[in-house]
Amino acid sequence: MCGRFSMTTPAEAMAALFDAAPGNDLPNLPNYNICPTNQVCAVTSEQGHRRIVSLRWGFIPYWYKTPGDGPLLINARGETVAEKPAFRAAVRHQRCLIPATGFYEWTKDADGNRLPWYIHPDDGGTLAFAGIYQHWKGQEKGAEVEHVTCAIVTTEASPKMQAIHHREPVTLAPQDWPLWLGEAGKGAAKLMTHAPEDRLAFHRVGTAVNSNRAAGPELITPIEV
Repeated sequence: MCGRFSMTTPAEAMAALFDAAPGNDLPNLPNYNICPTNQVCAVTSEQGHRRIVSLRWGFIPYWYKTPGDGPLLINARGETVAEKPAFRAAVRHQRCLIPATGFYEWTKDADGNRLPWYIHPDDGGTLAFAGIYQHWKGQEKGAEVEHVTCAIVTTEASPKMQAIHHREPVTLAPQDWPLWLGEAGKGAAKLMTHAPEDRLAFHRVGTAVNSNRAAGPELITPIEV
């Protein structure tokens, strides 16, 4: 799964990397501790025109009357995303890329303490998570609201990553972006696989990131284990 991630690439660099026009309401960057319900940057494509937009992380199914009517769906399993009622329309028609510079997973020690790891591109670049999104309208705190919400698609972890967790986000190489965004026809399902062994690296980080209020570049600083 993916429950926390970082994004430090500036909007201008993102626009150049993804050949996309940035919106005016993008979340503040850098952010070393992006959490569920935060606004995240996402690349969408309509009629071949890419945009970088702000989406709320945590997919809200259309039948929820309020955001709290059920579990917050931050991830969608690639193996079943096309079958689940919450996701099947979005994965066919509203796929996006969610840029990230790394993400966190946790292991436990013999005493049950949560030990965070930071997973990042081996080349130090920017990842592109496979994402899905949809518009949702309903009630929140007694008022009519509208959110554009998203989820990160996950898959079985690579053998290398299984040392930390059995799932990982689907990360897409640049040559696969057009297919995932619907610019290159059909067949995106084949992209929902784990990363090549040389794409990701990881290291232990301090337990400060166990708090969703933690912030700052020190969250990704390696520690000795």
